[in-house]
Amino acid sequence: MPRPRIPDAKLSHTAAMILQAVDAGFIYGFSIMEMTGLPSGTVYPAMRRLERDELIDSQWERQSIADAEQRPPRKYYKLTGAGRVTLESSRKRYPLLERLIPSEEARRV
Repeated sequence: MPRPRIPDAKLSHTAAMILQAVDAGFIYGFSIMEMTGLPSGTVYPAMRRLERDELIDSQWERQSIADAEQRPPRKYYKLTGAGRVTLESSRKRYPLLERLIPSEEARRV
C-alpha cells in the first residue's frame, strides 16, 4: 500500500532532477538518464520510489509502436498533481534545477 506523500516533502537533489526532467518532457528512462547524466542504477530505483510515493505515474507504450521502431517498449512517466506541487517546492530548495533542465515552456522561447 503506497504511503501518502506530503506535498512539500523535501526530495533529494537526484529525485528533484528526475521530476524536473519528466516535467521538461523527458518522459522515459533512457531520456531521463541522458538529460540528467545519472546512471541507470540511480534513475530507475529513484523512479520506482517516486511512483510508489505517487509523485509520478507510468504507462507502457503499445507493443506495436515499439515493434514498428524495432526496439523494446518504453515505459512513459508523467507527473501527478502531488508531483507537480512537490517539484515546485523543490525548485525553491534547488534554485539551479530549472537552469540544469529547462522546462518545455522555457525551451520553446
